[in-house]
This record gives sequence, C-alpha cells and structure tokens, in this order.
Amino acid sequence: MKIGDLRALSVAELKNKESDLRHELFNLRFQLAKGELSNNRRVRDVKKDIARVLGVITEKENAAIAAGNK
Repeated sequence: MKIGDLRALSVAELKNKESDLRHELFNLRFQLAKGELSNNRRVRDVKKDIARVLGVITEKENAAIAAGNK
C-alpha cells in the first residue's frame, strides 16, 4: 500500500481501511497459531500498513486543526 494512495482518502475512509486491516491481522494471527499461514511476511506487512494509515489519519487531523487556528 502506497502512502500517496492513502493521502487521497478521507479520514472516514482511512478509519474503515484501518478497521479492515486490523480484522485481517486478527485472522492472520489465528492462521499463524494454527500453522496454516504460508506467508509469514504478510503479518509484518499488515502491521506496517496499519501504522501508515494511522500516520496519515494523524497528519490529516493535525492539518485540520492547524487550518482552524489560522
């Protein structure tokens, strides 16, 4: 997932994306525990995607606050 694609989304869409990624991570952890996960790298990638989404959400919220103070 590229950061430029995330910046094009609204905050509500980003929060939905975060929820989807957290659900995917939950499922991946279950697959990992049961030994069914073939690509262990996917867990790491999803965690990084969640961090990217949260960073963009914070960035947009801070920009909105800064715009309101001017």
